Amino acid sequence: MLSTYQYPKYAYRRPLEVAEARDGHYPVVVVGAGPVGLAAAIDLAMQGTPVLVLDNDDTVSIGSRGVCYAKRALEVLDRLGCGEEMVAKGVSWNVGRTFFREREVFNFNLCPEPDHHRPGMINLQQYYLEEYLVRRAEELGNVDLRWKNEVIAVTPGADKVGLRVETPDGAYTLTCDWLIVGDGARSPIRHMLGLEVEGKIFMDRFLIADVVMKADYPAERWFWFDPPFHPGQSVLLHKQADNVWRIDFQLGWNVDPEEEKRPEKVIPRIRAMLGDEREFELEWVSIYTFQCRRMNDFRHGRVLFVGDAAHQVSPFGARGANSGIQDTDNLVWKLRLVMDGKAPSALLDTYSAERTFGADENIMNSTRSTDFITPKSAVSKTFRNAVLDLAQRYPFARALVNSGRLSVPCFLTESRLNTPDADTFAGHMVPGAPMEGAPVHTDGADWLLQVLGNRFQLLYYVEDAAALDAATAGALTGLADGAIPVQALVVAARGNAPMGLRTVIDGKGRIRERYDLQPGTCYLARPDQHVAARWRTLDATRVRAAVARATCNA
Repeated sequence: MLSTYQYPKYAYRRPLEVAEARDGHYPVVVVGAGPVGLAAAIDLAMQGTPVLVLDNDDTVSIGSRGVCYAKRALEVLDRLGCGEEMVAKGVSWNVGRTFFREREVFNFNLCPEPDHHRPGMINLQQYYLEEYLVRRAEELGNVDLRWKNEVIAVTPGADKVGLRVETPDGAYTLTCDWLIVGDGARSPIRHMLGLEVEGKIFMDRFLIADVVMKADYPAERWFWFDPPFHPGQSVLLHKQADNVWRIDFQLGWNVDPEEEKRPEKVIPRIRAMLGDEREFELEWVSIYTFQCRRMNDFRHGRVLFVGDAAHQVSPFGARGANSGIQDTDNLVWKLRLVMDGKAPSALLDTYSAERTFGADENIMNSTRSTDFITPKSAVSKTFRNAVLDLAQRYPFARALVNSGRLSVPCFLTESRLNTPDADTFAGHMVPGAPMEGAPVHTDGADWLLQVLGNRFQLLYYVEDAAALDAATAGALTGLADGAIPVQALVVAARGNAPMGLRTVIDGKGRIRERYDLQPGTCYLARPDQHVAARWRTLDATRVRAAVARATCNA
């Protein structure tokens, strides 16, 4: 029981399969009602696919767990209908500070440029995110959430997957066309199928303490190396909602985890850190170890793994839930096209290829952070401390300081779904790049990324949309024809495009600046807001060829 949050208890309902003593069949089953499984279910449901979600519990996560949600994840959650609620409740921040002993040696800003819709990061306890996602799933009507339904057996097949599910009223059997597995780091389904994760467990332990207190510290990320209140180790401080502060204390490997969780051990550490008689209440305590591991392949026939079931990283860098949400964002549009018969099954292999690349990037950054935070030898620690000493005075040393490289979206530049550039562009919006947002003026949207998503779209730039010639307007309108339609968006400094084409007004010129736009420039956006292709002139044949390539139809 927490003093700042009341856990919901979701009702168990007797499944029809049990009540009617029959087997069931569903297009998609999602196992795990955590943030990642729910994100997958909501995305599918919003695009018209009925989804069954099975979870062996009847409430949200215990304790704050994941707390940091990055700008990219918030942009995905915006499309799922939960972003605004998240940001309103969470603590937004962009600035992080790193201290060595008593001195600040380095700071950074996650969002130094103006005119972005979402902050670089928000802090919010995971149970709030899960509660919002459950509420959103229930609103949609075509998500069947079954609590206290535990999968006890999985039988993969060539054209379907069989499941055996245990409930308080007995077991039942069902089949599905596709199974999405989001049942967490220990993933019972992964074990049932004899699949394992490979990687490294780091020999160190960290104590998480959630503390309720009123404090005037700014909403920033503070990280200490070797502070006087916890000598020889590291400490991390984050502010969360409801005046709850997350504190992570490095403990070392040779400690008794159960002993360290006792309030008699935790409270003196916090008092030493605060350095005053400030009143506080201990809300939640846990111990964790660093793990950097992943499955070799996230797709196994009709079984698709997402989130912690597929990959795990250390929590420094906020790469867990953020990368899991990006997994589902990558997966769902591909799965929909395959289910609708508009793309071959091979498109789902690119889910695994692109997201194992993302997992490897996360693991690399997480491993480097861990090696810096927890040096493995006296020589490594001497080097680390020298870097921290120099960082206060010299920029070159600041680049070496690593208290957790924070989550950023993947640039999928090597993906086979990209159409390579044939024209010259400046900037970093290359094929495979996650698309940047910008303020716009258009019906029902104030930001570019509110207009993009869940379909292929072509951005076409012109100074005055009203001056768009009939031939170009007709070519743009015609892109909506075909098996995989492309919605045209006219980006302009002013005016309204003819023939009912949607016009996005780039009032501040940020889209033009960030995408290096010139009159006639086109960008093809994937449904998950990655650049698929770009050209300096419009050619409908090239656009259709790029869509075919991006869907494995070429």
